[in-house]
Amino acid sequence: MRRPARPARPVRPALAGLLLAAALVLTGCSADGGSDGDSASAAKADVNSAATEAAGSAGAKDSGSGTGRTAPALTASRIIRTASLTVQVKDVPKALDAARTTAEDAGGYVGDETTTRDSGGRERTRVVLRVPAEKYDEVLAGLQGSGKLIDRTAKAQDVTDQVVDVDSRVRSQRASVARIRELMDRAAKLGDVVTLEGELSSREADLESLLAQQASLKDRTSMATITLSLTPTPVRKAAAKDDSPGFVDALAGGWHVFVTMLRWIALALGAALPFAALVAVLALLWWRLARRRRTPARPGSET
Repeated sequence: MRRPARPARPVRPALAGLLLAAALVLTGCSADGGSDGDSASAAKADVNSAATEAAGSAGAKDSGSGTGRTAPALTASRIIRTASLTVQVKDVPKALDAARTTAEDAGGYVGDETTTRDSGGRERTRVVLRVPAEKYDEVLAGLQGSGKLIDRTAKAQDVTDQVVDVDSRVRSQRASVARIRELMDRAAKLGDVVTLEGELSSREADLESLLAQQASLKDRTSMATITLSLTPTPVRKAAAKDDSPGFVDALAGGWHVFVTMLRWIALALGAALPFAALVAVLALLWWRLARRRRTPARPGSET
């Protein structure tokens, strides 16, 4: 059997009531959300404003103190370069003069020099050369090519961050000193002046220390340091030669023996000459006496 359809009229008032209640709820939520949104917007605006002020303050502080991370490009002027060379040369004084000339031609100078002599009287020299950083490689190549390279040590220390930090601290300290001086100009009480003078002295001392660090870094990064040790070439022992005599050696030896023999003969004759003269005189006297004895007496010589 087919059931009869239910009437739809009672459902419409119920749906209308539900729609009305939902509209009221949505309206209230919208109003509350709007007020909350306004509060959130205000808070966000306050936060943004505070953040902007903080950023501006930080930017001003960075610009005043110079600590903004706008680090310069990595260049040789921000790197401390040092090298140590040991070179064997035939003539140490000549090689030392050449090293001085090389450093001076590059715009550098001799920082330190030490010369010693060994037991054999040969010189050993240790010299410290300071050359511009941009000429470092050129000078180093020239020095190690002056003789036989025995040892080489090269170092490169990156101090870019340290240079930037010291520069920013110098700017900040200068600004601090300037502010203290301005306060001193405005101070009216003696106690304030005394306090500000003590603070000024302290900050000026800190500034001088920072300036010394800055100058040291500038010197070490702009001028490279090369320590050169010059040693003489060791004397090599002569190779063993064949000592067997040759024709020339025999001829020289025979001539030497001949000259020596003549010398001894001359010496012997010289030594025997007085005795030979005496013997000759005695022989002459004996011969005359013997001749007189042998000569017979002539007749008529007796009367």
